[in-house]
Amino acid sequence: MNRPVNLNRARKQRARAESRARGAENAAKSGRTKAERLMEALRNERAAKMLDRHRIDDDE
Repeated sequence: MNRPVNLNRARKQRARAESRARGAENAAKSGRTKAERLMEALRNERAAKMLDRHRIDDDE
């Protein structure tokens, strides 16, 4: 026979696991150096300019 499960403990363990996952995601997103953030912004800006240069306008 299975042992009984304490539902309060299971709920709290699940909440802790979700909190850890959310924290790891936030750390990966914002745990970068200033140089890395600047390089990403520069890459995004260059990509946007390149996309704008290749846009075809139909002004007819």
